[in-house]
Amino acid sequence: MKPKNNMTKAEIVAQISRQSGIEKTVVMTVVESFMENVKESMVAGNEVFLRGFGSFIIKRRAEKTARNISKNTTIKIPAHNIPAFKPAKAFLNAVKENK
Repeated sequence: MKPKNNMTKAEIVAQISRQSGIEKTVVMTVVESFMENVKESMVAGNEVFLRGFGSFIIKRRAEKTARNISKNTTIKIPAHNIPAFKPAKAFLNAVKENK
């Protein structure tokens, strides 16, 4: 199994800057703007589709009952929405094939 090499936003910005020749500050502004636009769209109830990459979708979680073991009580967790990412088929296959 390959060791994990997690990327931070700063590392992504630096890599895009190196590859494109655009200043890091400009790339950071674009990346921040992209993330803000996706977030605002989803908060408004819209999903975001990026062909060839994937979709930022809203999933609905049903109401459920949960238990607090330490207090021996049950609580109801109301139905709610959560953001999720669904990769495009080509993206998913590329990750699957990289062992």
